[in-house]
Amino acid sequence: MAMTALRREGRRISGLLMSPHPVNLLRSSLASSEEQVLVGARSISTQVVRNRMKSVRNIQKITKAMKMVAASKLRAIQTRAENSRGLWQPFTALLGDIPSVDVKKNVIVTISSDKGLCGGINSTAVKISRGIHKLNSGPEKECKYVILGEKAKAQLVRDSKKDIELSMTELQKNPLNYTQVAVLADDILKNVEYDALRIVFNKFQSVVSFVPTTSTVLSPEVVEREAEAGGKLGELDSYEIEGGETKSEVLQNLAEFQFSCVMFNAVLENACSEQGARMSAMDSSSRNAGDMLDRLTLTYNRTRQASITTELIEIISGASALEG
Repeated sequence: MAMTALRREGRRISGLLMSPHPVNLLRSSLASSEEQVLVGARSISTQVVRNRMKSVRNIQKITKAMKMVAASKLRAIQTRAENSRGLWQPFTALLGDIPSVDVKKNVIVTISSDKGLCGGINSTAVKISRGIHKLNSGPEKECKYVILGEKAKAQLVRDSKKDIELSMTELQKNPLNYTQVAVLADDILKNVEYDALRIVFNKFQSVVSFVPTTSTVLSPEVVEREAEAGGKLGELDSYEIEGGETKSEVLQNLAEFQFSCVMFNAVLENACSEQGARMSAMDSSSRNAGDMLDRLTLTYNRTRQASITTELIEIISGASALEG
């Protein structure tokens, strides 16, 4: 049966060669043969490569669109983050930022994003939080987590579920203002007991750079104790308190206000870092998709050329066999 088909194909080619315009007829015959090959068993490799090229091209369109969206969001948040830096700096000058202070009750406030595809900013924040937790854990010490963001919660719940005091998600679903963050900070202060609050976030530097940062907010009792002991807070007693409030009440109000200001800045800085990291990640993904498309196109062309060459060899071999 195979020999019969081969003889039939040989007669057809011989007729084409003896026709007045053999070249044009041979081209049309090869084109029809190529179409038949593309739907046959021999075209399976080219079909797979074509499907792969289509999926990679679609992914490239998505990553480019995500990069543009991240750039738009970054421009909207960056100005607010830069302006918020002036809120907490006076408190740092007055009450200090002492990460090495030794207290019994530590609360680590880890700020992360709710969505992924933004590089390693969430893993970095979780890694630093775990390191701080390890340093401040002991038989006479207590260390708890307050988590802001879905990604940090998903990582810390695996090995530190019993130490999670409070978790909040979907904070960046709508643009945050200071009033919303102040309510959030007040809710945290009401639900946890602390001597030191350690806020872990990513400080925005540029689109391609962010710095993992830890800010420390001490409780009024610890601030008063440190001021009496001298050191970095020794100058606090040089200030005069006007009005009917006591020193403890003033320190309580300052600590609450300091925490809300630091939280507001930390949330905005982390949001900027998230969008910048997402821009970089999507740009790298788009470039990688372009490189993959180039390689797939080369593979597809080689495979198609090999298929056509094989067909030609078979046709010519059949014609030669008939002539012989």
